[in-house]
Amino acid sequence: MRRPAIPLPTFLRPLRAALTLPLAALLCACAIGGSMSFDTDPPQPFPVNYRSEIPAFLRTYLNNPSGLRDAAMAEPVQRPVDGRVRWLSCLRFTPRGGTLQDMAIVHVDGRLDRVAPHAGELCTGVVYAPFPELEKLSR
Repeated sequence: MRRPAIPLPTFLRPLRAALTLPLAALLCACAIGGSMSFDTDPPQPFPVNYRSEIPAFLRTYLNNPSGLRDAAMAEPVQRPVDGRVRWLSCLRFTPRGGTLQDMAIVHVDGRLDRVAPHAGELCTGVVYAPFPELEKLSR
């Protein structure tokens, strides 16, 4: 013979309701795969217009853009920048009367966004090709 269930005291009923929902959510998460990730950073599109955007940007970014020599650029590569994967354009040039400079330009949503710090680390292993458009810059 089955024993009758002992009724739950009235003051414990809200506690049972409060614990049931979080427990159900936890069990669902375990059933789904055990990992709940909230990564909302979508894949970044390739920066299609990078060859025209970079000279236009450097014309205003550099103090004296005329007279650049030995300009070279690598095809955009994906690298982690500030914890997110972004497309980078790596540049190398010698300003008038200066020494060789390396620069990494970050692209977000397919457009030029900013100059990244530590270009040397971000641009290791890229293959540079001549970029004569930079050598033609002037104000």
